[in-house]
Amino acid sequence: MLFTSTTGKSPAATLSEALFAGLAPDGGLYQPERLDPFTEDEVADLVSAPLSTSGPRVMKRLLGDALELSAIREIVNDALDFEIPLREIEPEIGSLELFWGPTLAFKDVGARFMARLMARLLPSAGLDGRKLTILVATSGDTGSAVAHAFWRLPEFRVVVLFPRGHVSEAQQKLFSTLGDNVHAVAVDGVFDDCQRLVKAAFADHDLRERRPLASANSINIGRLLPQSLYYFHLCHLHERAANERSEASRPLWVATPSGNFGNLTAGLIAKRLGAPIARFIAATNVNDIVPTYLQTGDFAPRASTATLSNAMDVGNPSNFHRMLALYDEDLGRMQADIDGARFTDEDTVAAMRTVHEKTGIVLDPHAAVGWLGISGALRQHRQAHGSDSDQSPVGAFLATAHPAKFADVVEDAIGTSIELPEAIRSCLALPESVTTIDPSNEALAEFLAGLPQS
Repeated sequence: MLFTSTTGKSPAATLSEALFAGLAPDGGLYQPERLDPFTEDEVADLVSAPLSTSGPRVMKRLLGDALELSAIREIVNDALDFEIPLREIEPEIGSLELFWGPTLAFKDVGARFMARLMARLLPSAGLDGRKLTILVATSGDTGSAVAHAFWRLPEFRVVVLFPRGHVSEAQQKLFSTLGDNVHAVAVDGVFDDCQRLVKAAFADHDLRERRPLASANSINIGRLLPQSLYYFHLCHLHERAANERSEASRPLWVATPSGNFGNLTAGLIAKRLGAPIARFIAATNVNDIVPTYLQTGDFAPRASTATLSNAMDVGNPSNFHRMLALYDEDLGRMQADIDGARFTDEDTVAAMRTVHEKTGIVLDPHAAVGWLGISGALRQHRQAHGSDSDQSPVGAFLATAHPAKFADVVEDAIGTSIELPEAIRSCLALPESVTTIDPSNEALAEFLAGLPQS
């Protein structure tokens, strides 16, 4: 398996080359050169199997021959050593809870897999004894997931860029209190500034000669691809639930709360491999660049707007270019698989309150956007087609972060306090170590230059 750039102007790369480069030399994003679908029988086997069995087989298909299946199995089972349950919210809608990893967010899946994959392939990186700096921009959960995944691995250091004042206290303290080989850098700007700085650093060949860099944002293929695993896992849980009810398995629609669109891209890759997901809903807050594209065909990036679902506050989503490449820039083909949905902060607060009042279940703001997306899509389908058919779809949405990471917002919405999990309680009282820089390439380069080489 080789990996090609979304712009098509760079030579194809091996897994190791793509993993440690992050961005392609032409500034594009790497993606597998092909997605070979599983056969119908293979899909049936994958969907009937638990994640520990299906995950290594899916990753082997995506990574090719760079690693033996046994090595991939070790990485998957070590990285994904936590539960990922499907929780019923209402009779036809479930929530895939992806937040039971060490930093209470779905990004633990990709980050933990990527750290172990990088450690396995590090001898091929040609670092000559120098540490590899993992440079990552975060709008919320990515920073802590990546920081914990690489924390205290001696061959790596982690530099987390985050927009000062635009992430929650719990999100920030999960990475800013670690110390050791983790460096928290507050940027006076918004997430798009952080992402721009990361891209500029990787495009600066002189800087990279002096300071070996790798990315752990979803621009890196090593973090993106493992996210496909839980879509197959969702299909497994969906089928198992239908079997337990002695019902035929109905078409599955999935709403993915979306910001930089790596999570949805991974779902589309899973579908291309054969995961039986009938339709996706790209659910966003008011940063609705992709839903607007799906409606109009016009992709118009803009400055992001701050919202309660801050991890989705992205005005120029990088992974949209991977989505375009998957569909050969054919809007009609993309519309056949994906609907877009946009929701305001007022919608989000009302959703958290409604779900809690009806079920007692607490959603974080991002999961609330997902619930709005799937409940609205299913409601529209029932209104148009009725709900009596065995082929009437059922839905699921991804719950991407523990609600305690947004305790102030959630508690205001539902009118009651929520219990903080131990992972958050233990870090809130710890001192932070944060460096603040202005949003310029020079400021970041100066900070990186001050880090020791070994």
